Formats: sequence, structure tokens, C-alpha cells
Amino acid sequence: MKLGVVMDPIGSIAFHKDSTLAMLLEAQARGWELHYMEQADLFLRDGEAHARRRHLRVFADPGRWFEFGAESTAPLAALDVVLMRKDPPFDMQYVYTTYLLERAEAAGVLVVNKPQSLRDCNEKLFTAWFPQCTPPTLVTRAAARIRDFLAEHGDIILKPLGAMGGASVFRLRTGDPNVNVAIETLTRDETEYAMAQRFIPEIASGDKRILLVDGEPVPYALARVPAPGETRGNLAAGGRGVGVPLSERDRWICGQVGPVLRERGLLFVGLDVIGAWLTEINVT
Repeated sequence: MKLGVVMDPIGSIAFHKDSTLAMLLEAQARGWELHYMEQADLFLRDGEAHARRRHLRVFADPGRWFEFGAESTAPLAALDVVLMRKDPPFDMQYVYTTYLLERAEAAGVLVVNKPQSLRDCNEKLFTAWFPQCTPPTLVTRAAARIRDFLAEHGDIILKPLGAMGGASVFRLRTGDPNVNVAIETLTRDETEYAMAQRFIPEIASGDKRILLVDGEPVPYALARVPAPGETRGNLAAGGRGVGVPLSERDRWICGQVGPVLRERGLLFVGLDVIGAWLTEINVT
């Protein structure tokens, strides 16, 4: 089995928490042949997706976790599976990459996750398909609507639609002198959409990252507990990871979301859950 991976530079990953490395280690242990690509290695020629790729070996060693082998340039159709593991930002370059991968998919390659669904299912906005699972949420670029939402709930989280790792996430409370600045920053003076959600106090105990494989949840989640003084549990923002079993509410949320993920070809997905509420659906 030939497995290709499109990812950020492997030498720059965080060894202790990178899920792509964990998948590559398991694939290698099963005897799969690994091929490494970065976004810039992909190209389209006469409607056929190609890439410069390098043979890859990976190791469970924090001092040396990868080694490159021979380099070649060939159609992606020569691979059996391609994992699209490039991190956001979800910008136009990311979108163009999904179009290239869609040509590989048309040639018979299994692309994980499905390129069209990567475009369709924004990690913040896709929660709107499951309002029964989410806290009160507003998506707008109108400052007045955000201020009204804050007045209604008194304590909210405001975040951009295309970032990751807790980047540019603001907690705003009634009377906060920085409300207008935060709104102007995230909406770029009302030219870009942002998401506001009612603050969920259970974040103090951590948010949970629940993995679903082909729509089915892994029975344990990673609870990411915020650092002192923080409202973000993201490991990239200094959060601490703790393994916890899924609750009945977690399983109910997975039951709501999982079948839709499977229908859309989203085979490997991470749900973010705070308390009883779904806050993000991570497909990238």
C-alpha cells in the first residue's frame, strides 16, 4: 500500500502532539510505503495531478522522527491513499490544493479527507448544521449585531472563521473597554465574518477533542485544560492534555454528527466539545 501525505514541513512539527506523525508511524508499522509532500510540491499538468515526493521513514524518537529517501516526480494516481494534513489557515491556496487533490480522487486515489468536503465544511461554520448540539452562536461581520449578542449573553467568545490553535480568540464581557477594538480586529472593520458564541464556563475543566473515524468515535477524548489565566484549552495556546472517557452527552453529539461526516467522506475528524456543547468540527 502506497500512502502519500501532504503536510506542513515535517521538521517543524511538535513531536509530542502531532496526530499526523502518529498516523504515519502506525501506517509504517503495518508495512505501508510512505511518500512525503508539501503543498508546493503539488501541480496539475493537462488535468492530471502530479507531485514531487520523497520516500519517508518515521521514528518514535523526539530527537529524530523522520528520514527522507529517494525523490521522484510522478502522478498522484500512482498512490493508493493521500492524506491531506496541511494545517489552516484555510485560504485560497488551501482551496486550490483541494482542487488538485480532487483530480487525484477522480483518478481513483482515496483522498482523506474528501477534497470537496474540505471546501464545504468550514471548521467553525459547519457546526451550524447541528444547532441542537451548539451553544448560542452568531456569525456576522456587523459590529452592531456582535454588540447586541454580547448585551444578550453578557460573556462571549469571538473568533475568526479561518484560524486554528486558538489564534485570535477573544473573550468579551459586558463593560469590557476593548470590545470595539476586538470586533474591529476580527471583522477587519466589518469586511470579514467572525463567529461569536456564548461563553461556556466549563472551559475551566478543559475542552475535549473527540476523534471520529468514518463517523465512529474513539472511546476516549483528549481534554485540554487551559493554562492559568487562559480561556483557551488548545495545546498550541499552552493547554495541558488529559485522557478522559466519553460521556453520554459526548456520545449523543457524535451520534448527531457522525453519520453526516461519513456521508460527506470526512473519514478523520476531531470534534471540539466544551461542557455539553459542540464548538468546532475539525476536518483539516
